[in-house]
Amino acid sequence: MEFGLGEEQEMIVSTVRSFVENEIYPHEAEIERTGHVPLELGDEIRNKVIDLGFYACNFPEEVGGAGLSHVDFTLVERELGRGSMALTHFFGRPQKILMACTGEQRERYLLPAVRGERMDALAMTEPDAGSDIRSMKCTAVREGGDWIVNGSKHFISGAEHADFFIVFVATGVDETPKGAKKRITGFLVDRGHPGFEVRDGYNSVSHRGYKNCILTFDDCRLPGNQVLGEVDDGFAVMNEWLYATRLTVAASSVGRARRCFDYAVNYAAERKQFGQQIAKFQGVSFQIADMITEIDAADWLTLAGAWRLDRGLPANREIASAKLYASEMLARVTDATLQVFGGMGLMDDFPIERFWRDARVERIWDGTSEIQRHIISRELFRPLGA
Repeated sequence: MEFGLGEEQEMIVSTVRSFVENEIYPHEAEIERTGHVPLELGDEIRNKVIDLGFYACNFPEEVGGAGLSHVDFTLVERELGRGSMALTHFFGRPQKILMACTGEQRERYLLPAVRGERMDALAMTEPDAGSDIRSMKCTAVREGGDWIVNGSKHFISGAEHADFFIVFVATGVDETPKGAKKRITGFLVDRGHPGFEVRDGYNSVSHRGYKNCILTFDDCRLPGNQVLGEVDDGFAVMNEWLYATRLTVAASSVGRARRCFDYAVNYAAERKQFGQQIAKFQGVSFQIADMITEIDAADWLTLAGAWRLDRGLPANREIASAKLYASEMLARVTDATLQVFGGMGLMDDFPIERFWRDARVERIWDGTSEIQRHIISRELFRPLGA
């Protein structure tokens, strides 16, 4: 078993890390202060990524992407995790679910998204439907060849910059022995479509500048050709293209933890108390040892999940484990780093307090820690009939 990275993979890591350090880091303090990314800055980052050849690198070459493997793309996400999410958003990783586009949808949505001409946003979550997708209340009712959509979505990331949205809504109900079960369908919805509105969302302490928005549908009429995939088959579309997004959270958590760790090591080596560097005290040095051990474990767990995907092996449990462990590891590492810095860790002179705040959401989105534990335990017990 080969644990080292190949030459091309080392190049990917070096290129993306250099981009983040040179094009993302310099703007982070201002974005943190204002909570807003100017459109011209976002466009500048996007254009530089396109010139670099990394835009939509998660898409296959036949549609214009870089065709990176799951492991290679996980390395990209790990390095992007070092930077402000509000800014790395413009590095451009459209939703892979757009590969479900067919016919005219490819020319209108898929290919422009891959070329960086149009930006997308994914909309599933509702006020009463987070982890429980089937409890969504946003509905679409067929009327002739069209669909009439009513309801709302919230916590929609990247919506303020999106040109179109991938929206999943309930399109019917089946009665089963276990009760009513909603059928879900995906739709492609353009910004500005009549009956559809994008509104500002909530103020979050995590990832300032990476805003969430609220989407509302008021008798929004969508033609039948806006359906993504098959009618009532939204779960199949999600399961084919979306479940690996948990690897993105795991990988970015590892990248952010490594950046945070670098601060902790350097500060411990420089800061003196009682006549010597605080790194010489076991109370600090042992924390540092625990941090790097956990970071490395999360890194390999994440890459192992991506490796299984590349080989067509079952990876649901492994990906859930990576997301669970990496996101909770990040919380421990940021908290320990703040402790090493002491009172200065809470001051905005350093980005430590930002890392600490940003870490909290990773255990919630893309499936809470509790959901990941459910997935893991289910995968273990189902073969045993339990």
